[in-house]
Amino acid sequence: MSSIVTETQAVVPKKQKKLKPARKQVKPGEVEKKEAPQTGKEYNIWYNKWAGGDREDSYSNKVKSQTRCNIKKDAGLTRANTTGVKYCCLFFARGCCPYGWECEYLHVLPDASIALPDTSKDCFARDKFADYRDDMGGVGSFQRQNRTLYIGRIKETGTGVETEEVVRRHFKEWGEIEKIRVLQYRSVAFVTYVSELNAQFAKEAMACQSLDNDEILNVRWATEDPNPTSKIQEKRRLEEIGREAIQAKMDPRIVDAMRALRALEDGDVLEDNEVVQDEDGAPEAKRRRLEIEDATEAADALEGLKYFAEIRKRNGFASPAVRSTPPPPPSQGLGLADYGSDED
Repeated sequence: MSSIVTETQAVVPKKQKKLKPARKQVKPGEVEKKEAPQTGKEYNIWYNKWAGGDREDSYSNKVKSQTRCNIKKDAGLTRANTTGVKYCCLFFARGCCPYGWECEYLHVLPDASIALPDTSKDCFARDKFADYRDDMGGVGSFQRQNRTLYIGRIKETGTGVETEEVVRRHFKEWGEIEKIRVLQYRSVAFVTYVSELNAQFAKEAMACQSLDNDEILNVRWATEDPNPTSKIQEKRRLEEIGREAIQAKMDPRIVDAMRALRALEDGDVLEDNEVVQDEDGAPEAKRRRLEIEDATEAADALEGLKYFAEIRKRNGFASPAVRSTPPPPPSQGLGLADYGSDED
């Protein structure tokens, strides 16, 4: 009896933990707003930094972020859960939202299964652009789906495997990771997420953060992978996503009808859903069907002739004799001499 009880208990699924109201990550005015130190001659509002100075100066003058998001503690319900807003709070991702449950945006990780109302915006409702910035920062482009982040300025204290474990531990908090590639001795790693939305969230959550060695990370979008194999795989993945999205919007009866019509055009589908082909490559089932149809039509025609012959025999009608008709006499054409002249 005890074994039965344990098996039953094992089958019962665990109840999902309900979200509590989101807490306020910081108090209003607690975070100091520090202006970027002047490292150039002109301030570029597009890149949000000084232009015209030394590139190394801009990296060395970066300041570590004062706050960091903690999904387990900070995630919760907000007003967006009742109003139907699908976008996440940008300040929640950065760990500095002072509104908590009163916020008008979501305080949870983006859900890849829920489509956003506007595909030209990221998960924070910011407009994407046609091209990436030169430094691959900013919101990103709507012309390419980018799921990979470039992580620079990592302080390596071990082998590439150890560095990968550290990167995975810090970045898996923001969503499911597909793969991680570490360039050892170059302080660089590439993190690819399963969903682009999680990559957008992670980019903001880990900007100017540190891993285990108190470094200041440089997080930006990765450029397109030049590997032809990766390009083919990404193309197939996008095609599969598009195909599934179209099928989800279509009536299943229409899909079944289209499949049945395609099966009739290509050949009959057997019980094991396989189409047999002959040596010439033509569908064997289709050729066999045409032969059966021709034999059936010939048999029906023969039965019809026998039926009418039996009726005529019962009614006493003899089969009509074929009369031989004499060949028509040769036509006597008129020659040129038979015609009268104009004078007659």
